[in-house]
Amino acid sequence: MITLYGIKSCGSVKKALAFFKERSVEVRFVDFKSTPVGCDKIDEWLGKTTLSILLNTKGTTYKTLNLKAINPDDAQKRHYLCSHNLLIKRPVIEVGERLIVGFDPNIYEGIVS
Repeated sequence: MITLYGIKSCGSVKKALAFFKERSVEVRFVDFKSTPVGCDKIDEWLGKTTLSILLNTKGTTYKTLNLKAINPDDAQKRHYLCSHNLLIKRPVIEVGERLIVGFDPNIYEGIVS
């Protein structure tokens, strides 16, 4: 089973969901807005990827929180990810023990083939 995390209005999430739907692949969608993930899930993901990959530094939330000026250390970045899920780069996809962050149809092909 594939679990895809994100928000419905995100362009990359929409493209990822469409990719899997076009290939008739069942996906469980978790919306960060209605079902936020906590620090346990963030820590699980950080065991499989890095903060630099998981933290979306180009999004509105990052800019609104003025994180560039604050320049948080890694512990603070983790805290921000836990408390502001919209800072997470989207989509986040769990396939078994594998974690994929961001939209990449070439990687997705490897999942569905």
